[in-house]
Amino acid sequence: MQATPQRTPLRRIGAAALLTAALALVGCAGGSAAPPAEDVELVDTGAEIEEVTVAFPGSLANLYIGQESGILNYNLAATVQEGLVAQDAEGKVVPALAESWETPDETTYVFALREDAAFQNGDPVTPQDVVFSLERAADAEASPGISYYLANLASAEVTGEHEVTVTSTTPDATFLTSLSNTGALVVTQQAFWEEHDGAVGTSSSLLMGTGPYRVTEFQPDSHVTLERVDTWWGELPPAKSIRVNFIPDASTRLAAAQKGDVDIAFNVPINQAEDWGAIAGMRVESMNDLSYVGLLFDQRVPPFDDVDVRTAIAQSIDRAAIAEKLLRGYGEAATAIMTPESLAAAYDGDEARRVLAEEVPQHDFDLESARALLAGTEAEGLSTEITYPNTGPQIGIAAQAIAENLNEIGMDVSVREVPIEEWLATIGDGEHGIGFMWYFSTTGDPAEVSSYLVGPDNPNGFESEEAAALITEANALSDPAERAAKLLELERLNAEQVVNAPIWWGKSVTAFSNTVGVHDYSPFTFTGAWGAQLFAAEAE
Repeated sequence: MQATPQRTPLRRIGAAALLTAALALVGCAGGSAAPPAEDVELVDTGAEIEEVTVAFPGSLANLYIGQESGILNYNLAATVQEGLVAQDAEGKVVPALAESWETPDETTYVFALREDAAFQNGDPVTPQDVVFSLERAADAEASPGISYYLANLASAEVTGEHEVTVTSTTPDATFLTSLSNTGALVVTQQAFWEEHDGAVGTSSSLLMGTGPYRVTEFQPDSHVTLERVDTWWGELPPAKSIRVNFIPDASTRLAAAQKGDVDIAFNVPINQAEDWGAIAGMRVESMNDLSYVGLLFDQRVPPFDDVDVRTAIAQSIDRAAIAEKLLRGYGEAATAIMTPESLAAAYDGDEARRVLAEEVPQHDFDLESARALLAGTEAEGLSTEITYPNTGPQIGIAAQAIAENLNEIGMDVSVREVPIEEWLATIGDGEHGIGFMWYFSTTGDPAEVSSYLVGPDNPNGFESEEAAALITEANALSDPAERAAKLLELERLNAEQVVNAPIWWGKSVTAFSNTVGVHDYSPFTFTGAWGAQLFAAEAE
């Protein structure tokens, strides 16, 4: 799901043969074309793999998404812990720990748990464990990174030997998804949690889940090792183990791949895509990844409480040039917070783009107008700084271009790369008036990102009863077109008040060894049980 100050960067991708079979969401992709991937056909050999080595572009301090909810945390946890439901390659909600469910009314969900569900220590999953996990996830103190998404939870009860009943306070189109591991629920064992007094996800406590892999070692700032288990309800995965190395430095990551030490590399820098593509036996894949990049303005920090200042800055962003020239096609100029793909249930890709561009007010690139707006405001002559995370070099490239434009209209803006943890800490801290938002939607729901950025408790300090009402009304609607129309009202409010300035919708760039394939590769792959999707491959 979302990107609170804790939830952020990077996620997903797969294999050439798989890319051609990728989902409708990918088919919606438009905008400038990224350089084509190497034309490789992969064949599943059916063999086992001793170890798959994955390179993450950032490190993890805690593995529990309730404590640290960046996108890499979600990626790691996705193959270790499950929710009641999951999302398939097309984003459709499918069974996970619950093999089925019923909704007798608009606010009640009755889940039938798998009778053979077991934790990775062999103990059976009980309904009490599920209720306990849900209550911990909704507890802001125990799970500050995800509790926000369960604000509409009314109750969770054991109602049978293998049955749990969950209710929401109000009808909510996003509620079922929030009970998945892409939302806010990763089921753990009550006894394990209590044994560690809730301090789970550390190097000494690790994780307990029901997924196809268990964590066997975790060294923050170094690596995580995973081993497959035979307790998962699905088929035994081909890969016996997965080692995830944390390699924040892009050049070091590339050098490791050139030595043959990387099978999968997340978030390849776009300025290195050709270098990665030139490595023998590797290929680079890109696809729309449901991510959003924009500027956010903390309205608690003068002069960013002035809508003229925010508008002037929005008009200083040349989104088209950034997408086409700086991102080299690995991004699409954003006309709203919602991605076109998130509206797939209501519109096809081209229609979604048209609706967003025409029905949401746009702040077109116009430095002359921006300079006039800024004149006489407290921002004229202001010296300030924009930081960007070291895991997002493409954001740094865009930041430099935006800073140059802002300098032209009368602001003195410097750009600084910082560790991702430092960047996360600046979001909504009430001290940094301008900054980047880089949000990877884990659910693909059209309300996920805009609710976070415009709704109650948003990081911009924007207070609006109208925004809160629009979100509540949208989530109460089940018809996709009606819901999209309501969310467009929210987008218009965002644009009129310049709460956030959209810049681009992203594409993830991932490098793969041709010896490893991924079934059902899509934007949702790495937020599902992706370890079980890996297979030993041969290139043809």
